[in-house]
Amino acid sequence: MAIYLIRHGETPGNRDRIVQVPETPLSDHGQGQARRLAERLSDHPIRRILASDLTRASMTAEAVGRALGLGVEADPLLQERNFGDLRGTPYAELEVDLFGPGFAPPGGETWEVFDARVDRAWQGIRRAARGLDGHLAVVTHGLVLQSLARRHLGLGEDPAEDGLPQQIGNTSLTVVESAGAGPAWEDGSSWRVALLACTAHLGPDSDGQEGIAGI
Repeated sequence: MAIYLIRHGETPGNRDRIVQVPETPLSDHGQGQARRLAERLSDHPIRRILASDLTRASMTAEAVGRALGLGVEADPLLQERNFGDLRGTPYAELEVDLFGPGFAPPGGETWEVFDARVDRAWQGIRRAARGLDGHLAVVTHGLVLQSLARRHLGLGEDPAEDGLPQQIGNTSLTVVESAGAGPAWEDGSSWRVALLACTAHLGPDSDGQEGIAGI
């Protein structure tokens, strides 16, 4: 049993460097990425799919679901960090560091509130994975995946030391497995990252960083 953590495909916001709004769909290129991901996973024993209810994640999850003959279960806890009043703003017009450690977006989530929500999402992921006779797929967003990697999967802040990419590519696949017996699935204390931010399905020219502008 494993958990497949997936970032959504490319959107116009990623492409054009705009802080995304919730209803941002996949671009044509992003839909192609989602189809390639779905082809990659079509013969994997995935039994259940959870996804953020934001459009870009649900579209990606639905492509995977069609390939596997599975429905998609929406979980709002898997949404990207809410940047509030700054959503829809081109990055070039920002006068702040959107990702700075102390930045609190007006009308949005502080890092502390966001990380606490991701903690609750991780609890739900573990509950969903427990008892499956196969794997669980989870389609979410870049900052959610980074928060999970740093705070729950044993990967630290230093990419050179711990292997955590500073940016996680569109439709990247991270696979995590329990490093021990059952208790790790119960308390989340012991995990092994078997595959990290892989975009091999996007072709030989992919470097794992395709479509990373924006979130």
